[in-house]
Amino acid sequence: MNILCLGAAGFIGSHLTGRLLSEGHNVVAVDYYDDKIKEWIGHKQLTVIKQDIREETWGLSELVQESDLIIDLIAYANPGLYVKIPLEVFRLNFTENLKIAQICQKFNKRLIQFSTCEVYGKTPTSILNGHILDPDNPSYAKFGEDTTNFILGPVNKHRWIYACAKQLLERVLHAYGIEHEFNYTIIRPFNFIGPRIDYLLNETDGVPRVFSFFMDALLNGTQMKLVGGGHHRRCYTYIDDAIEAIYRIVMNPNGVCDREIFNVGSPENEISIRDLANTMRDIYSQEFRQDGIPLPEIVDVSPEEFYGKGYEDSDRRIPDITKAQTLLGWEPKWDTVNTVKTTMSYYVHEYRDLYEDQLWKHDIFQKALTSE
Repeated sequence: MNILCLGAAGFIGSHLTGRLLSEGHNVVAVDYYDDKIKEWIGHKQLTVIKQDIREETWGLSELVQESDLIIDLIAYANPGLYVKIPLEVFRLNFTENLKIAQICQKFNKRLIQFSTCEVYGKTPTSILNGHILDPDNPSYAKFGEDTTNFILGPVNKHRWIYACAKQLLERVLHAYGIEHEFNYTIIRPFNFIGPRIDYLLNETDGVPRVFSFFMDALLNGTQMKLVGGGHHRRCYTYIDDAIEAIYRIVMNPNGVCDREIFNVGSPENEISIRDLANTMRDIYSQEFRQDGIPLPEIVDVSPEEFYGKGYEDSDRRIPDITKAQTLLGWEPKWDTVNTVKTTMSYYVHEYRDLYEDQLWKHDIFQKALTSE
């Protein structure tokens, strides 16, 4: 197939680009940066276009017409930005993505649209203030694509503008499907992690996602900060599992993905953010830490202190993956510990210079103490 992949050089996009090329597809990869796909630049079946899609005219219509499938991964997917620049988050995640969908509909091209598990919002347990019997029952937090009601926070918690933008985009695609028989598939990722998930803290203007923030703290010896005590729970999905599911959606056997929404996640991998911090620190100590280097402190911080005003979070989210299992024959294979350990290994090796610098600074500090 000739595939146009928008946002191809992001975390998910870079892994997907590699898989598409390995399967023999022709890929036009559009992104603002290209460093995460540098290993494939020069591949005879890859065309890279460095482009900000927010520009008025840059040839999107022509690229869509020449493609068999369009995959749209373009998004701001960083909670720090939802609070800091909510209007721009809305513009990119809804307005700009809607333009892409409209062009796909105009030329009758299939679109795979990436959404987010954040559209589900919060669980009933979080808003009923202890009035639910057995509040820890996972059934309250298991989200189904076609049955679960969305529960979002109030307007002054503008962190939800990201979830609202993605939800509205989903609803418009659904409407296009009803009125114009537009063929789309929506993917709701549940906390994918793996190599290239984020730049670390010293390389980004925003606050990286939880895993990357903790990894940066481990490499630099800074604090591992738990927002709101780290009691929120997530189901982490290794990127290889995710890409396998996504590729099956790309291939769309017998049209089973037409106008469908798919959760892609690992329901067995649920862990609290506090437990994730402890797990990462334990793995780091056992697998990667040099003797004598202290482990970072784990501390609690308020949401406002960490993100600023307007932040709120979902308490728990477990994907119901019955649809992916039934229609695609897909099952996630990676457990939590191997998912975390493998991802950590990538960062330890990728940021070896940073790591070596940490060791050097610690050695100088120890020598200074000894000389006193």
